Amino acid sequence: MSTLLRLASVEAGYRDLVAVRDVSLEVRTGEVVALIGSNGAGKTTTLRAISGLLPVRRGRVEFDGDRIDGRPSSVIVGRGIAHVPEGRQLFPSLTVRENLELGSRDRRGRASALADVFALFPRLRERERQLAGTLSGGEQQMCAIGRGLMAQPRLLLLDEPSLGLAPVMVKLIFETLHAINARGTTILLVEQNVPRALALSHRAYVLENGRIVLDGPRETLQQSPHIRQAYLGL
Repeated sequence: MSTLLRLASVEAGYRDLVAVRDVSLEVRTGEVVALIGSNGAGKTTTLRAISGLLPVRRGRVEFDGDRIDGRPSSVIVGRGIAHVPEGRQLFPSLTVRENLELGSRDRRGRASALADVFALFPRLRERERQLAGTLSGGEQQMCAIGRGLMAQPRLLLLDEPSLGLAPVMVKLIFETLHAINARGTTILLVEQNVPRALALSHRAYVLENGRIVLDGPRETLQQSPHIRQAYLGL
């Protein structure tokens, strides 16, 4: 598989705070790659640096062989990267359909993209005229993921999709992410539910205190004593 996304010695942060330092990772076409770690480890910062929401202070971010750090986020989205942020960040006073349509970059392909999203999330079709602010947490997460998919991305960045959801909804969301990947979308997943993240992913990176401390195939990390003790409670 070819490398779709590559980070090389990336440093990023907020004002005087360096949140991630010397982060290098790669995501190959067709993979699900998990980025795991505790609160404050720098996972969200890493995603924001990739999508252009935070400047990269050092290092480089490459997408499909081209350097994208320093580019506006609108350009990065246009290249084929969609970012589903932590907390969903929907527009509560707009309908489900209106929120979804905001994610579309191409008016000509909007109807087809919307049909694909409704096929993945039938519940959104049932609620397409409902205000997003009145949805349950799980339905809002479906809408947030669907909005990202409306851009028909090659790479989907997902930040804590299971946050605050009931177990039955977490199961449904992860089953849908598996289906999204099976249809050809590459995924970089930030997730604190480490068992779920590892079960879904092909490979994973462990981020601690802003640095990558461990990486490998999921089977290797599932058996790692550090992972089992620190993240799986074993």
